[in-house]
Amino acid sequence: MQRTRRCEDKEALFTPEIRAEIDQWVAKYPEGWKQSACMAALRIVQDANGGHLTTELMDQVADYLDMPPIAVYEVATFYSMYEHKPVGRHKICLCTNISCMINGSDSIYEHLRSRLGIGFGEVTEDGRFSLKEVECLGACGGAPMMQIGNTYYENLTPELVDQILDGLE
Repeated sequence: MQRTRRCEDKEALFTPEIRAEIDQWVAKYPEGWKQSACMAALRIVQDANGGHLTTELMDQVADYLDMPPIAVYEVATFYSMYEHKPVGRHKICLCTNISCMINGSDSIYEHLRSRLGIGFGEVTEDGRFSLKEVECLGACGGAPMMQIGNTYYENLTPELVDQILDGLE
């Protein structure tokens, strides 16, 4: 897919609320460095879109931050926190890096897979849960761990996973 034109009307790109939130991030960087807010802008737009990005949304971020679209695609495809297809209402990110692996992330994965009936990269039929393998969430001291939304759950056992999932709406 090739873009044919750039949108110059920045107000047409996003809602006033989204623009205000992105602008708060842009203001944190020196003038002329608004591309530094790319990661935050992608997160904001992803959240507003129900948890995933589209090519159109990445193009809009590029236009808003005056960046080449390819630079935005590079960021959005490099970092694992950006999704490029719909996810479940509760996105479960299970860390499988060395500390979590040594402390049993494989058994946590098997428990999640058995309970939810999905593997990594899949969404439950009801759209309630998606399961994602992540390289590292930086919480090695609490391994094995997972992230759901913005919350970290550490020192997981199958019983604790059940309690956590049962507590979600």
